[in-house]
Amino acid sequence: MPITYNTENVSFPEIDRVAVSHWIEQVAAKYGKKCGEIGYVFCDDARILEVNRAFLQHDYYTDIITFDYCFGSTISGDIFISVDTVRSNAELLSVPYDTELHRVIIHGILHLCGIDDKAPGEREIMERCENEALTMRVAQ
Repeated sequence: MPITYNTENVSFPEIDRVAVSHWIEQVAAKYGKKCGEIGYVFCDDARILEVNRAFLQHDYYTDIITFDYCFGSTISGDIFISVDTVRSNAELLSVPYDTELHRVIIHGILHLCGIDDKAPGEREIMERCENEALTMRVAQ
C-alpha cells in the first residue's frame, strides 16, 4: 500500500519521499506493524487550525494531527503536518528544521503504532521512541 505526500497552501518540504517511506516502513516493522494507506498532508497553520476545529473541536494550532484508520497489524491514516508550526518549534528548541520535520513525520507513525503521549509518563515514552526512530533514519 502506498504512502502519499501532498501539500495544502505550502511548498513541498525538502524530503526524500522514497527514503522517508522506507524509513516509515522500518519503524512500523519494529513495532510489529505493516504500512497500509498513509497520507501525509503538509500544510500551513491556517489549514491545521481549520482541521483541528472541524474534526477535533480544538481551537488552537498544533504541529500534527493524526487520523487513525488502522486495522489489526496494518497501520493506515491521514497525517496533517503544519510546516509553519514545525519551523517555529525548531527555532524554539534550537534544532535544525529538517530534524524537527522528520521527528513530526515519525511522531504520526508512532501514534498509528499505538504509542500515546497524553497521559502522565507517556510523553517521555514517545520522545524515546522518536529518538530511536530518528537514529534509524540516520543509520540509513
